Amino acid sequence: MIKLKDIIKVEDPTQHKLHLACRNEDWVSPLDEYVADYKNWLGWNEWKGNRNDWTRGFVFSLMEFYPRSDAWLFGGVFKVLERREDRYVLEEVEDYKQYVGRVIISFHRYQGMRGRAYYLENYYDQFEVIEILPAVYNGESFPGYENICHDFHVLEPIFKSERSDWKAALSSVKGVYLISDKNNGKTYIGSAYGGAGIWSRWACYIGTGHGWNDELTKLIDERQIKYARENFRLSILEIMFMSTPDDAVISRESHWKNALLSREHGYNKN
Repeated sequence: MIKLKDIIKVEDPTQHKLHLACRNEDWVSPLDEYVADYKNWLGWNEWKGNRNDWTRGFVFSLMEFYPRSDAWLFGGVFKVLERREDRYVLEEVEDYKQYVGRVIISFHRYQGMRGRAYYLENYYDQFEVIEILPAVYNGESFPGYENICHDFHVLEPIFKSERSDWKAALSSVKGVYLISDKNNGKTYIGSAYGGAGIWSRWACYIGTGHGWNDELTKLIDERQIKYARENFRLSILEIMFMSTPDDAVISRESHWKNALLSREHGYNKN
């Protein structure tokens, strides 16, 4: 295994604080924020809160790479320019830019490691390189219709950034889809028809958390969109050509509701 220090060299780790960025209390992942917009990721590093975490001149940043276990994506090294009352002012160090979003690191964050800020010299020697990506990570590639079984929070940056492979595929088909609630096992079955395909319908769910379904709207109004990020999983039951009549799509939606009992035991009421 290749040590990170052999690839990304830091002359004096004692001048750096280590930033281990993980999902926040609203169930927003720094990896998703990075994929959606680099400025969002910069904001994660500049956030100050009630503590002065960046007490050294530099910040060595890693973000939790949740597609793999115990994996982290290198997010850059930042120089601390100012420590304001409400936030830090940081400047990315150019020497490390070529590795940002490309180097995936193996590191086990044990249960007692709380917070986000650590002394880099205590962990720098432990980091091992799993993979160096050929290009900057920009989210999961479209896996094929039959392999979509993705949590809401994974799809959120894909839709917000309008990732082209996903958008092209999902805009070109009508279909019947399933939303599963991991918290209670309930399901919701819906259909996408008309001229915009599954992409447009799912974009509404990503934007609202509920897609204006009555039962899901009640749930999200009460629990907020955090509940969707934490518990909803989307998959496709059946795809159809865009030339398929809308009433045929609706008929197949009804079939799946009957087959999976989503009216009796899920979020469908008609």
